[in-house]
Amino acid sequence: MIGWHFSEYTGKEEGDIFEKMLNLFKELLVHTSGDVSEALSWLTQLDREYKITNEDYGMADFIQDLIDKGYIQKDPRDGNAGFTPSKKMEIQLRQKALEDVFGQLKKAKRGKHSTRYSGRGDESTSELRPYEFGDSLDNLAVSESLKNAQINHGIDDFQLTNQDLEVHESYYQSQMSTVLMIDISHSMILYGEDRITPAKKVAMALSELITTRYPKDTLDILVFGNDAWPIEVKDLPYLEVGPYHTNTVAGLELAMDLLRRRRNPNKQIFMITDGKPTCIKKGKKYYKNSFGLDRKIINRTLNLATRCRKLDIPITTFMIARDPYLVNFVEQFTKANNGKAFYSGLSGLGEFIFKDYKNNKRKRY
Repeated sequence: MIGWHFSEYTGKEEGDIFEKMLNLFKELLVHTSGDVSEALSWLTQLDREYKITNEDYGMADFIQDLIDKGYIQKDPRDGNAGFTPSKKMEIQLRQKALEDVFGQLKKAKRGKHSTRYSGRGDESTSELRPYEFGDSLDNLAVSESLKNAQINHGIDDFQLTNQDLEVHESYYQSQMSTVLMIDISHSMILYGEDRITPAKKVAMALSELITTRYPKDTLDILVFGNDAWPIEVKDLPYLEVGPYHTNTVAGLELAMDLLRRRRNPNKQIFMITDGKPTCIKKGKKYYKNSFGLDRKIINRTLNLATRCRKLDIPITTFMIARDPYLVNFVEQFTKANNGKAFYSGLSGLGEFIFKDYKNNKRKRY
């Protein structure tokens, strides 16, 4: 018999259920800072309420699939009971963050970051110019050069000289070294608003973007509370807010130190924060003041902004708050650095960072 035989549609194939559960599980892992047990507990509650699984495929099947497919693994620190995300899952989290945050990006040639300056670059264009000593022969416009030789010397006395040669114009591909500073002070979860999760997702997306599309660029990530310390990309899903004040000075000093080690001429700092500087370190002790804008702390912060300006390191501040006195401080800070500031909501943070990253790539500082 020729044709198709249709069976009854149940609406829930096992593969579809697993993919839906996996996407939810990834989202919950970021919110729980990589705590597999807590994420599975939340997922179980969601399943009870919305009936994602069915009689043929339940939560136990999903957990076993996570293990069999290498998404989670036994946690050696927790005996035989606990699980931790695998490296495969960490990569999946970064890829999902990139898709969620920068999903509208057009596919571009890897490493493509053109500047406005023409010359002996590495990206050819359709424009032509006379050959100059030192130009790469790879950019030689053969047809146009032969045509010039024929016009200038004729067929009978054909010869090809330097004056006949033309090359395709090219543009430099700028390399960028970026430091992303993430505020992990207590205020990032204050008043019941989760600000650290969007910051983590943006950091994961930015790291995946640079690694896959702009491999010549570098990205260093640091967190700052009472102190500042660098973290690796693999640490991002596990990042948590602590009972810290906001030592912006420590973060900027570390960012400058990290950029000092980079040889790229183009350097920049992105800072995600939701509050004012409330802490500096004096010797082995901390000077803290959470009430208002402390002049001693603010002056140290503004001095560092000025130092970065003198080193041609622009600072772009992404402020997840709009209190008038905080806006006033950010304006002072931005003016001292000659940088930029965005007063972003949580939903638009990724778009702002990507646009600014792309715009800065077109400049030569």
